This record gives sequence, C-alpha cells and structure tokens, in this order.
Amino acid sequence: MPIVFELHHRSVAAVRAVTDRIVPADLDRPTPCAGWDLRALLEHMTGQDHGFAAAVTAAQHGSDTDAAAFGPRPLSPSPAADVAGSLATVTTTVAAAEGLDRPVLLPEFGSRVPLPTLVSMHLVDTLVHGWDVATALGAADAYSAGLDDDLVGRALSIAEQVPTERDDPGLPFGPVHAGAGATGPWSRTLALLGRDPGRPVPS
Repeated sequence: MPIVFELHHRSVAAVRAVTDRIVPADLDRPTPCAGWDLRALLEHMTGQDHGFAAAVTAAQHGSDTDAAAFGPRPLSPSPAADVAGSLATVTTTVAAAEGLDRPVLLPEFGSRVPLPTLVSMHLVDTLVHGWDVATALGAADAYSAGLDDDLVGRALSIAEQVPTERDDPGLPFGPVHAGAGATGPWSRTLALLGRDPGRPVPS
C-alpha cells in the first residue's frame, strides 16, 4: 500500500477518536469555522466525504461528478455514526480504486488530479476539520498531541501548496492566519489553512 494511503487511514482513525464521542446535545456548540455550529460542520464534512467518494467512483467509470455531490448531508439522530459512515465510504472507495490511472475531477477546484493527490487533499481536509471538531468539544490539545509526526508532516506539505490568495467565501479554506509563522508543524498547518491554533473557540 503506498504511504499516502496508509497515512490516509491513520488520519481517519485520528478523527474518529474525536467524532465517535459526539452526541446530539453537542450539535449546537460553536466551532472555529465562522458561522458554523457543530451540526453545520459535520454536515459539511460528511458531504465532502461522499463527494470525494463519488468523484473517484465516477473516474473509475470514465466519467465525472459535479459539485452537488459535495453538498452538505443532513444528519441523522446518530451524528457520530453519520461521520463514521461517510469516512468509511471514502476510505473503502479509495482503496478499491488504488492503481486508477485516470485523473479525478474535483469540481470545486475545477481541476483533475491523480488519485494519490486526491487522497492527500482529503487527508489534510479531514485532519483540519478533525481539529475543528475537537476544538468545539474542548479536546483540541489532546487531538493535536495524538497526531504522529509523519501524519503532520504530510498535512503540512499539502497545506504549503494551497494558494494563499483565497478571499472568496466559497473556497474550502479561509485566508492564511497571521500566525502562519508559528513554531511547530501542526500549528503552522492550521494557520496556513485559516485557523488560529492559539485562540479558543468562541462561546
């Protein structure tokens, strides 16, 4: 298994350690994502998971998917199970597509990428949103401490490739935070992707 696929599995396991704890009473909690409570964040995350999976499946069949496949998914009464299910969908789909030689269209970016690049993009998206969830639950420090060096290194390498000019509210990440020069690879990853690792979530 290529290293990026193994790291992807580890990113999912790290996030599941947090999201498996979510109960319906948590859904109104604020998150670091401006204007989103935990419910909105989870609906976005599950939609992205299903969108990535749909894009890979379409490429396997010689076609493309559209941006609607990435739209938010309403939560069931079991939000932890929803997240677990969407993550399982994308990891299973990616594993089945290993060796795919057709680039995969990501309609939100308007570009086609090789499967390993798509996996890396989902990895960093998953890890950073995992931190958003952990912050909402008051568990950001424990979450960050549980990420291994290889995982953080891959996330940082991807974050450093994301264009810094991104003021459009429709883009997947906000503008680079002023603390992007922060020490530590994980703090730098968060800052590059619009997070302030030192600021508590708004109450």
